[in-house]
Amino acid sequence: MTAGTGRFRRTALLGAVVATALGGGAILVACGTDGQDGAAGGPARLSVADSYIPLPPAGGMAAGYLTVRNDGGRDQLVGVSSPGAESVTMHRSTPSSMEQVTSLDVPAHGALQFSRGGTHLMIMGWQKAPVLGDELELDLTFAKSGTIAVKVPVKELTYRPGQS
Repeated sequence: MTAGTGRFRRTALLGAVVATALGGGAILVACGTDGQDGAAGGPARLSVADSYIPLPPAGGMAAGYLTVRNDGGRDQLVGVSSPGAESVTMHRSTPSSMEQVTSLDVPAHGALQFSRGGTHLMIMGWQKAPVLGDELELDLTFAKSGTIAVKVPVKELTYRPGQS
């Protein structure tokens, strides 16, 4: 074997290694799970579970709780309304305050949870005073998935999902 042939083989081998590394990098980028456009995992696949409204005193302001499950790409809850109430707003509680928020993230392959002491809905101006067993329609509007209507039952004040 001559010196020129050995150099050619080393150069060819180096070129093959570089091409493989660059090609593998392109494949890794193409298979990434979270693009900058926020479409992680494709379109969102949303469902609502564990929804309830504790019975408010004398038809006044009430809190609402639910879980938005997502088996797809991320989305954002951008509004909540109800034909049975004047207004429904989203709030986030901290140890020292409660603040209204205009949107909440629904993570890809995750959940957005509204729960006591945390993120919750405030329902005001009921069309008729609620009683135990009533259902209030809530229209949840998402940035990418449009609007989902859910029926939320009015439960006793001490109700907690999953407890008998």
